[in-house]
Amino acid sequence: MPLIDSLSYTPPLIFRNHHLHTIYPSLFRRVNGVRFKRERIDTPDGDFIDLDWSRIGSEKLLLAIHGLEGSSRSRYIPGIIRAFQRRGWDGVAYNLRGCSGELNRTLRFYHSGDTADLDVVVRYILRHHHYTQLAIVGFSLGGNITLKYVGECGTSVPKELTHAAAVSAPCDLQSSSWKLAESSNILYMKNFLCHFHRKIRMKMRQFPGQISDERFHQIKNFKDYDDRYTAPLHGFASAEDYWAKCSAKPYLPGIRIPTLLINALDDPFLPEACYPVAEAKQNPHFFLEMPSLGGHVGFVTQNSRQEYWHESQITAFMAGCR
Repeated sequence: MPLIDSLSYTPPLIFRNHHLHTIYPSLFRRVNGVRFKRERIDTPDGDFIDLDWSRIGSEKLLLAIHGLEGSSRSRYIPGIIRAFQRRGWDGVAYNLRGCSGELNRTLRFYHSGDTADLDVVVRYILRHHHYTQLAIVGFSLGGNITLKYVGECGTSVPKELTHAAAVSAPCDLQSSSWKLAESSNILYMKNFLCHFHRKIRMKMRQFPGQISDERFHQIKNFKDYDDRYTAPLHGFASAEDYWAKCSAKPYLPGIRIPTLLINALDDPFLPEACYPVAEAKQNPHFFLEMPSLGGHVGFVTQNSRQEYWHESQITAFMAGCR
């Protein structure tokens, strides 16, 4: 019954507001000591993926995956890499297609279940960089990809991949999409749609006549956007088809390496379906931690190491699950 006691996290009093807890780290957190060197790899369909490396000369590697419209510059990425480097690991940030600061080459983007690209990255790293141990940590959308990937792999997971973790993962995409459409989350939704619209306009210049932003102003939520863009660009019949096939939750029973999911109960992005208690109770390899507070990829902690709570929890989990 791998449900982890979550009483160890008590945020500073001001961060008991889940919206402030969600927004503060992305705006005000500073992570020093992590420097990246970029490597570009090719994908089988003629596109590219940018990996940002931060090495200390270890044989162990952390692969970190950002969330929706994030990148290696998202504060939680250097945060988790620094925490692992302090414990003797190299780090690499995987920028999803089109998120590294340069538009990708193909008409498609990335999506919440894009484990094929993650597999390309994992296989490339293990083939070219000769690490003896690999761990994956994904955040939000990247957390869903991480959980889906290790669940899909099951017993065929690469032998070097020994641990995984996800933070604030919307493992049930349909219910999470509708949660974000609620009026209390309107500012988040508008921000995401603004990012999406900018990329659609860039794609229009890159692929004239193949994609359009006509009546984009009528798109109000993920249902609208995924029906019009995500589903057809990535081979799904509809938003519902995309959500059903790309949600990590149905794949959790297949996980066969120690894997931790941390979802705060006050996360404004996550409905009840994104807390997979039954799956954790039934799979001895899948661990679920649900602190009452934390927001969405928040978990702010004030200490001399400037290390957030989820970073300490994940490193401790991986050290304890040999």
